[in-house]
Amino acid sequence: MFIERIELNFLRLPYVHFFETSFGRAYDRTFIIIRVYEDGVVGYGECVAEEKPLYSGETTETAWHILRDFLIPLVFSRGVVEPESYYQAVRVFKENRMAKAGLELALWDLKAKKQGVPLSKLWGGVKEEISAGVSVGIEDSVPELLARIEGYLSQGYQRIKIKIKPDWDVEVCRAIREKYPDLLLQADANGAYTLDQADHLCRLDAFNLLMLEQPFPAYDLWDHSRLQRVMTTPICLDESIISYETAKAALEMGSCRIINIKVGRVGGVVEARKIHDYCQRWGVGVWCGGMLESGVGRAHNLHLATLPNFKYPNDLSASARYYQEDLIEPPIALSRPGYIRVPRGPGIGVNPVEERIEKATLKKEVFKP
Repeated sequence: MFIERIELNFLRLPYVHFFETSFGRAYDRTFIIIRVYEDGVVGYGECVAEEKPLYSGETTETAWHILRDFLIPLVFSRGVVEPESYYQAVRVFKENRMAKAGLELALWDLKAKKQGVPLSKLWGGVKEEISAGVSVGIEDSVPELLARIEGYLSQGYQRIKIKIKPDWDVEVCRAIREKYPDLLLQADANGAYTLDQADHLCRLDAFNLLMLEQPFPAYDLWDHSRLQRVMTTPICLDESIISYETAKAALEMGSCRIINIKVGRVGGVVEARKIHDYCQRWGVGVWCGGMLESGVGRAHNLHLATLPNFKYPNDLSASARYYQEDLIEPPIALSRPGYIRVPRGPGIGVNPVEERIEKATLKKEVFKP
């Protein structure tokens, strides 16, 4: 068989509450939904590139260009259907990992649906529920942050991740620890610091953090290794890990003790599984990060997080954490405190609602061989 058509939808969804990191404050999110069609079956993927090149060099517009002008024509010209073959074929194109991953995810969903099995079964998953944490952005004041944390704890979340930046770090962690001494707490800097601030970052050791995520810019594996030597708190790398090779280098250099895996950041599930397996051999636990995906991307992430070496709570919250109305039914929700049950149906296991996708669509395009 062959792919009959591919559709791209460029969407914008508003957040239920603004989300602020060291990059700035956002009130909504743009992203791309990708559909691939074969013999009456539809596979769904999501490209997580954002409107501005802040988290990575990709944007929603650059991803649209790469998908339209390079990746989709390659799929048609080569007759690619299998996601593993697609992964090999698109390696001819440099970078643009989020664009590559979005189409690969759609091919994985298509493959699993054709076989009538959940994605987790194709990927070697071993869990029926995954441990779910929640990410809390920078707020206007510490009392507002504490109130938001209290709200998430009352909903059943048991791990809280906060965003930090210079002047919103030590005293914020102190306030949280004073109110919640036993809370599973981690902090994410999104590369906001430099090695000159190492002594200041070491003050975070006092707060028994689960991990400190990405203190330095993505390229700086060496300085991360220097910081990890003097910090008790485990460093976790996110933006730095863009491939199996960078994960390997980070572990061999001692740049971190934990790795965050994001499918979009590393270019797809094939690469993500290579990183997972390498970390497992090293005895280094991983967890699944999020890019504030809609239910389509979030469902893919849930299946990935069933792999055996996902050892820490994942940034995979309920649909209602970010969106008033998600794109899927049923919405993703906590199945019990701190956990989300992985969808059991074929493929991603949830049903995208076409009317909601169309309602949020800013532009769309259909491609045929």
